Amino acid sequence: MSAYLIIQATVHDWEKFTVYTQIVPPLIKKFGGEYIAMGAPELIEGESAPKSLVISQWPNTQAAHAFWDSAEYAAAKKHREGAGQFNIMLIDGMTQTPLE
Repeated sequence: MSAYLIIQATVHDWEKFTVYTQIVPPLIKKFGGEYIAMGAPELIEGESAPKSLVISQWPNTQAAHAFWDSAEYAAAKKHREGAGQFNIMLIDGMTQTPLE
């Protein structure tokens, strides 16, 4: 079952964060993930939206954790530290269509 890594980001230091954005995409591909959405979300309802939202799809939660827990990503993540605020979530895809 597919899994989705969802990142809400507000970047304050783009100069520092740019290094991270150059290192991470090849790692995501290496571990079997792919970006499916990225950018500033349009707030349709509610109080606030993050400045940026990134969604990547993974074959399963194990693949997402293999990426997240890897030594390669740990090294890349150091370039993100102090560059902004980040909320990271992982969720399983649906196994069936919900009942109507």
